[in-house]
Amino acid sequence: MSNRVVVTGMGTINPIGTRVDEFFENIKAGKCGIGDLTLFDASDYPVKIAGEVKNFDPSDLLTKKQVRSMARFSQFATYASIQAMEMAGFDTEAGVPDDIEAGVYIGNGIGGFEIAENNLEKLFQRGPRAISPLTIPLLIENEAAANIALIYKLHGPCITVSTACASGTDAIGTAFLAVKNGLVDMAVTGGTEGAISQLSVGGFARLHALSASHNDEPQKACCPFDKNRDGFTIGEGAGMLVIETLEGAKKRGANILGEIVGYGASCDAYHITAPEPSGVGAARAMEKAIKMAGIKKEDIDYINAHGTSTKANDVMETNAIKLVFGDLAKKLKISSTKGMTSHLVGAAGAVESIVCIKAINEGFYPATINYETPDEECDLDYIPNKGIEAPMKYALNESLGFGGHNGVLIFKKFED
Repeated sequence: MSNRVVVTGMGTINPIGTRVDEFFENIKAGKCGIGDLTLFDASDYPVKIAGEVKNFDPSDLLTKKQVRSMARFSQFATYASIQAMEMAGFDTEAGVPDDIEAGVYIGNGIGGFEIAENNLEKLFQRGPRAISPLTIPLLIENEAAANIALIYKLHGPCITVSTACASGTDAIGTAFLAVKNGLVDMAVTGGTEGAISQLSVGGFARLHALSASHNDEPQKACCPFDKNRDGFTIGEGAGMLVIETLEGAKKRGANILGEIVGYGASCDAYHITAPEPSGVGAARAMEKAIKMAGIKKEDIDYINAHGTSTKANDVMETNAIKLVFGDLAKKLKISSTKGMTSHLVGAAGAVESIVCIKAINEGFYPATINYETPDEECDLDYIPNKGIEAPMKYALNESLGFGGHNGVLIFKKFED
């Protein structure tokens, strides 16, 4: 069995939008959501900026009881999934009909770090009896997927994927394969992260992975492919899709937003944090996705690159694109939207999948903002600073994570 897989719902919350349309309008405008770090006192930290979701009120869509029983990453996931399910034509009261086998596939990189921090402080100061009984259910990574299943009474597979910064992309890819091969009829899938915490910021800073040179100019901190880039900016949020078989979507009379046609995954097996410099691992994932999609390399119109603004990633990713596309690489339109959203870690690939679907539907190629000084090692067309209006049929979304995890999705403009 091989089903066509379509997208019928999308939802997001991230530093530049709490709904899909608002988010993409800000993408088109080149708005940056990076600012001063406020979720904890960062005065002693070398990095004092982040891509925070400001003025987040989960009670807009969640009950007070639900909010109390979820860590921040899980709140983001359920908030975005409710948006996606509503767009797909499902509500929380009626749920999903019993004759539809529905699964949940969610990516998350870090889990509830802030829950661990708070309860470790209680443990060391007051002893084990001070630990909250909800500590474990709140902090473990699978709780985002579990809460989504609980809200909609989804009894199919409930899977959490954790492949660092590729988690959201790999979760969507896993769900795509499940729908394509008839394991489920539909899935709620995407990625979430709420890890702007003392431990994560401190840990990434100690790795020298975060930009620490723009504390006074946070909106310039993330500059993918620019020669003067010095690290990524950590962010938070979620992106969720509802995907289903074309046959099932038509039967329901659903509005079809786009089609997923290819997925590829690979591992560098090279280093625990550094990418394999030649790009061969990332290239392998792109080749797999293109082969599954059954298209020619010249059919790809746009690549939403991982583009973290780190020295190692951006050169490696440029090399990978050249390995796959050869002479075509110079003609490709490529951009990283992380200069606007910051790096959402486990949510990054899912939010960027929404960028791809909206870009295809609106005929808009997003820009790489903060691109000022070309790098001779990054010599492709990264759509500097201003987006382009032009038709688009195929978009490739690439996500690369610590541990050498590479995930690639290909989206197509829907044609019956």
